[in-house]
Amino acid sequence: MKLSIVIPVYNAAATVARLVDEVFVHYAGILQEIILVNDCSTDNSGEVCNMLAERYANVVAVTLRKNSGEHNAVMCGLNYVTGDCVVIMDDDFQNPPTEVYKLYSEMQNGYDVVYSRYEDKRHSFFRKAGSRFNNLIAGWLIDKPHGLYLTSFKIIHRDVVKEIIKYKGPFPYIDGLILRSTSSIGSVTVQHANRAYGKSNYNLPRLVSLYLNMFVNFSIRPLRILIFMGLTLFTVGVLLLIAFVIEKLSNPQIPIGWTAIATLIITFSGFQILFLGVMGEYVGKQYLDQNSTPQWVIKSVKKGSGYAG
Repeated sequence: MKLSIVIPVYNAAATVARLVDEVFVHYAGILQEIILVNDCSTDNSGEVCNMLAERYANVVAVTLRKNSGEHNAVMCGLNYVTGDCVVIMDDDFQNPPTEVYKLYSEMQNGYDVVYSRYEDKRHSFFRKAGSRFNNLIAGWLIDKPHGLYLTSFKIIHRDVVKEIIKYKGPFPYIDGLILRSTSSIGSVTVQHANRAYGKSNYNLPRLVSLYLNMFVNFSIRPLRILIFMGLTLFTVGVLLLIAFVIEKLSNPQIPIGWTAIATLIITFSGFQILFLGVMGEYVGKQYLDQNSTPQWVIKSVKKGSGYAG
């Protein structure tokens, strides 16, 4: 099986050249190509990627005109792969190149997708907590198999890649697209190293945006939660109304309960705002989808002389 590797690159000028060099050292015999997608870095990552496309015949350097996010950059790269299976890996050496073979070897057991699994994840507490939350919610929203941990370091069979790139919406979520394309998924334990340089580009707004893509684009269950909440609040309101009427009939001297009224108004108003917010996310993303908002905009593509695509 020929191997393609997709690496989304963002401000990785200090690491991406060494990463590509090491990949070629270890996998030259089975490597079909490396696709580098420069997600509008603010350093000279684009120049380094273009230099690598000149150095190696089977490297493709794609530069995007604006920052589109990791999943959009990966989707862009998947459109250029020609190998039998595709590894997606980060640009910061937290996925050591030597660990790629573990994914590749596990795929030989007949899986469509193999995820990495970490015994010791070298992320900040904030990132670890976000990942746990993501995996917990994904199990319910998008039917993630029990015990499977979603990670960015994975290998995907070309047949599944073909299904993934059929998605043309502006907000791709790679794991959601995988889970709706196949159930033949394995995992293997790999090493997770410290970042070789810099710090994570995922902050709270980026993580929230990623989670909303999963919640809104790949499941209608948030709407079902709101239906359940609405029925619950309606039931509570009816019971309170009955209780207030009975109390007033049994004791006419009881004054009108302004506190109770204010509490009910605030509760129901909060629910209405929450409901409208979720509905707004669905409608807004449908609008952007219908408006043909692109997943990415390419500025340049530099292909090595041996690229077959």
